[in-house]
Amino acid sequence: MFELDNRVAIVTGSGSKRGIGRTIALTLAKQGAKLVIADLNQEGIQETVEAIRAEGGEAFGIELNVTSEESNRTMVDQVIQQYGRIDILVNNAGISQKVTVEEMSLEDITRVFNVNMFGLFLCTQAVLGQMKKQGYGRIISLSSVSAKRGGGVFGGAHYSASKAAVLGFSKNLAREVAANGITVNCIAPGLVNTDIWKSLDQDTANGVIANIPMGRPGETEEIASAIAFLSSSEASYITGEEIDINGGSHMD
Repeated sequence: MFELDNRVAIVTGSGSKRGIGRTIALTLAKQGAKLVIADLNQEGIQETVEAIRAEGGEAFGIELNVTSEESNRTMVDQVIQQYGRIDILVNNAGISQKVTVEEMSLEDITRVFNVNMFGLFLCTQAVLGQMKKQGYGRIISLSSVSAKRGGGVFGGAHYSASKAAVLGFSKNLAREVAANGITVNCIAPGLVNTDIWKSLDQDTANGVIANIPMGRPGETEEIASAIAFLSSSEASYITGEEIDINGGSHMD
């Protein structure tokens, strides 16, 4: 599909089975990239690494707390020691919480922003020096349809706000680093067929599907394929953009 041979890719939050990170990592590996599986879940890290290796790909795992500057710097040092370069960063790690504005606390808002925005910032900042040194880089961050339409199925206003912040941050960064051969883009998924979606009761699920013109959730592979494109040389003239993948539930 897209040529990623020998590109080194970090995917945060790729140890979990519940989201799309593992599929993203597997997809990039199938295109020839060397994967760094970065997550807090050590068991999940190993499962993703083994899944990639079982399909003939190359991967190693790093325990990462995206909210820690030291953890991000240590990860970058380990990747440089292992591979000598960093070509692709996929900022996938994120958390959500379903709560109303009236009921949420400052601690709730802080926790969500710490992972979804501040963690993304720290991880991105940590790789920039190496990407500039190379004169090449691809940074793809996961936003959400809820950032653009004001809410979704699984998150509150703090989640929507954190994912909207990802869009603004990425556009500004794209301008800063374009001359360094680094592109910065976002994916804004709608409802995706993950374990979280499958946990909904049937009535709630039917109500959600009724608002999607295509009449179904997206598949994790459909998100991962778009990320593979943005990670490739074929997307070299695309920066500061977001790709909406939502089955028509939101149209700009």
